[in-house]
Amino acid sequence: MPDHLHLLVTGTTGTSDLQRFAKLAKQRSAFTYSHAKRRRLWQASYYDHVLRPEESSLSFIHYMFQNPVRAGLVEQWIDYPYLGSETMSLREIECALDEAGAASWGP
Repeated sequence: MPDHLHLLVTGTTGTSDLQRFAKLAKQRSAFTYSHAKRRRLWQASYYDHVLRPEESSLSFIHYMFQNPVRAGLVEQWIDYPYLGSETMSLREIECALDEAGAASWGP
């Protein structure tokens, strides 16, 4: 999205720290961006939501991937060039969403 970012991150150890992750990610990306564009990249804070056991990660993925469609940037989420995953291809995500019949998560 041109004006915001959605991430689904999973802690892999008992010492995983979302606040530290967000701080470092914002610092590192802002440093590179500010040198190239000479302006700020991020606002001071961020919104987070911890998925509870009864909440489906596939529903949240569906919500994230539908954002560019809702914004009118593309007709189908698969056409948006800035979607991706470190663990699954977009086709694998598409198949998982189709199999699950994932309804969109709502904040």
